[in-house]
Amino acid sequence: MMSAYSKPLPDINDANRPFWEALRRRELRLLRCDSCGELRLHPFRRCPHCSHEKATWTTLSGKGKVWTKTVFHQLYFEGFRNDVPYNVVVIEMDEGPRLYSNIVGTDNTDIRIGDRVEACFDDVTPDVTLLKFSIIR
Repeated sequence: MMSAYSKPLPDINDANRPFWEALRRRELRLLRCDSCGELRLHPFRRCPHCSHEKATWTTLSGKGKVWTKTVFHQLYFEGFRNDVPYNVVVIEMDEGPRLYSNIVGTDNTDIRIGDRVEACFDDVTPDVTLLKFSIIR
């Protein structure tokens, strides 16, 4: 049984529901424009690259690299009290898009820009799974 989750949770709606449902199934899915093929995280009505309206949810490999990182040493949100210091990273997926997340299973001092990573999934509530990453060693 999961304990009460005290950190912010996503606002799941009809537009982003396929992303969150895919995470529950241990898949990373993003929208791919049916016209230009660009991938995007946000479910905008139109492609930000070519303005085409149609897009298809596409499964990604879940692999990428650390593009940049930071470590928070100050408490900004009470729900993170037990995590300070914690990392926030931008992962450049092998397919191109960049996503904000966290690296798990590695000391913050051992995270390097360029480290290869793979997706892992954190079931924080019965309805929400968060995307995290682990370093491939």
